Amino acid sequence: MTRSVAILLFEDAEVLDFAGPFEVFLTASRIHRRLFPTSPPPFDVFTIAEQSGAVATRGRFMVQPHHSFDSHPPIQILIVPGGVVSPQLEDLTLRQWIVGVSRQAELVASVCTGSVLLAQAGLLQGRRATTHWEDAADLQRDFPDVRVVADARWIDEGTIVTAAGISAGLDMSLHLVARFEGEELAMLTARQMDYRWQRTP
Repeated sequence: MTRSVAILLFEDAEVLDFAGPFEVFLTASRIHRRLFPTSPPPFDVFTIAEQSGAVATRGRFMVQPHHSFDSHPPIQILIVPGGVVSPQLEDLTLRQWIVGVSRQAELVASVCTGSVLLAQAGLLQGRRATTHWEDAADLQRDFPDVRVVADARWIDEGTIVTAAGISAGLDMSLHLVARFEGEELAMLTARQMDYRWQRTP
């Protein structure tokens, strides 16, 4: 089974928040193809933005999304990055899209302050969640129904997974590779990336 992994892009999104998970899922599929050349890849990873044009992420790093909100394939896994998300909190279209995807997807995950967008969409209500250490107190204050765990690398709540700041998104993504495709593929993926995977939350 090939799971589609959609990675959200928006203006001023933190680069490693989206590029890190993209690399993990892409590398995992590459390693899988090497091991099982006749089997379908485990992941089909692509980017999505609200509009079809290039997106200026953090530092004016320009990224051309594969798809827009009104033209994308079905999504099994959605990754929501963080960054400066104040404008996105005011974006009703974005909020409604996240809610809509969450109703169909197998799993929704966030990196860093992407958890704030999930909280605003009502996806973290009554759940444990984490975010960048610098924003944990604000997340708890603004969304008191979320059980914020400030010192966790990532938290897996089944259909919702949240990661702490920036590089924690790599650890979370490797955790998801292990969860869906086995520990061995996750370990081989981390080795291929020359990355020291922190396997415990």
